[in-house]
Amino acid sequence: MIDQSIYSLQGDLRLKLIEMYHSANAGHIACSLSCIDLMIGALIHHKKEEDSFILSKGHAAASLYVCLNHTGEISNEELKTFYKNGTKLPAHPAANKFTGIPFALGSLGHGFPIAAGIAKANQLKKNTAYSYVLMSDGETNEGTTWEAAHFAVMHKLDNLIVLIDKNGLQGFGHTKDILGDTASEEKWQTLGFEVLSINGHDLEQIINGIDKLKKSKNSKPKVIIGNTVKGKGVSFMENEMKWHYLPLDPGLYQQAVNDIRKQYRA
Repeated sequence: MIDQSIYSLQGDLRLKLIEMYHSANAGHIACSLSCIDLMIGALIHHKKEEDSFILSKGHAAASLYVCLNHTGEISNEELKTFYKNGTKLPAHPAANKFTGIPFALGSLGHGFPIAAGIAKANQLKKNTAYSYVLMSDGETNEGTTWEAAHFAVMHKLDNLIVLIDKNGLQGFGHTKDILGDTASEEKWQTLGFEVLSINGHDLEQIINGIDKLKKSKNSKPKVIIGNTVKGKGVSFMENEMKWHYLPLDPGLYQQAVNDIRKQYRA
């Protein structure tokens, strides 16, 4: 049974993270909006104390920070320091500051290998912990992704759950035009993963999908391909590559707030 109160987080956390970005006059807004729902389902709903969660797409750090704020690890006062001098909450996650951020991640392609290593350690220790990692679809271009994928299959890491934020855009264009669709269901199935393709903004699909994969003890590592919209919830950001970079001026900030409140009744 899904606690209905979790649905309110889709709007509440979006409002919180765009406020952070606006206050800091910082970019990387749209990529946080595309993955926040996957993070709500995995990090807030599913993750247990013994589990680990790695945000491999580190440029979406604000989405991680607002989730850890919700769980109580990052205070409201700390959240206000985002991107400011002396902060523990920089543009990309820094290590050794919070339990929920065990590794510094910014350069793409490194979170998945770390998560695979954690899953292998859990396997050796014969415990029941899960290793979660959230990646971008552009990040699946990286060679380290495929090395980690082969490692996970070889070692039968069915305690590893990879979530791919498949919004179809990366730093310089559409993912299909850069190196092709490296986040396709077919590719990951061919490698030996158990694959589930879902609407990455539908919390019921996300939560039930993770639950289904956790129950599947077939010696296959798991991947959820979350089909998402870059900038989801803000009309002028949706599917617009420029919002990978741009900050919000006061007028656009207010428009973004209005859009989120309207769509999510926040």
